[in-house]
Amino acid sequence: MKLLSLLTLAALLAAPLAAEPKGSDTKGKFYFKKSCKTCHVEHGKAAVLTPLSKTQGQWRKVFDAGKHGKSGEGFTPKYGTAEQILDIKTFLINHASDSPQPETCGG
Repeated sequence: MKLLSLLTLAALLAAPLAAEPKGSDTKGKFYFKKSCKTCHVEHGKAAVLTPLSKTQGQWRKVFDAGKHGKSGEGFTPKYGTAEQILDIKTFLINHASDSPQPETCGG
């Protein structure tokens, strides 16, 4: 019985980790600057955004909602390939305001 309880507890603790994005943080920063920052800057077409603009949970909701249109992965190909979008998501969540390593992303 104790073994079953320990296995259940281990599975519950591991579940949030499994839900984390598996993209490349480094590539995500590059793609964010290259693609997203063309509009998401001061005097740009869209609201100013950096990883610090939202919490990890808020970034997850943005990607789950597909703010730029649905396309299987949540965003349309106009904003990058599915892999590039996953990299951007990884970067934003990993450096969100409530993350262990918050970051602004620079210019």
